[in-house]
Amino acid sequence: QVQLVESGGDLVQPGGSLRLSCTASGRILSINAMGWHRQAPGKQRELVARILRSGSTYYADSVKGRFTISRDNAKNTVDLQMNSLRPEDTAVYYCNAEGITSYYRDFGSWGQGTQVTVSS
Repeated sequence: QVQLVESGGDLVQPGGSLRLSCTASGRILSINAMGWHRQAPGKQRELVARILRSGSTYYADSVKGRFTISRDNAKNTVDLQMNSLRPEDTAVYYCNAEGITSYYRDFGSWGQGTQVTVSS
């Protein structure tokens, strides 16, 4: 009932920047939390950054000072600005959202993922 679509993944050189975007659509009443996770080959999916409707944010230690998460509550979008990218940031990045549908049911949804590759 709630769909997430990511965009912005690409191949970038070390030290470069990328901006990922995610838009949520469907029968949404309210979105509480939106976030970005990533999964590198052979590794578990990990939380990268999360932002609440209030604007409160959380970042994984590995990305603090380099990544910035932001959201537009009116448009149901969340962005991840990634600077000073490193080869170890290479992964599939997934957007997720948690909230309430217009049927007053809780939801938790994931996007299909977007590939970020950091390599020279």
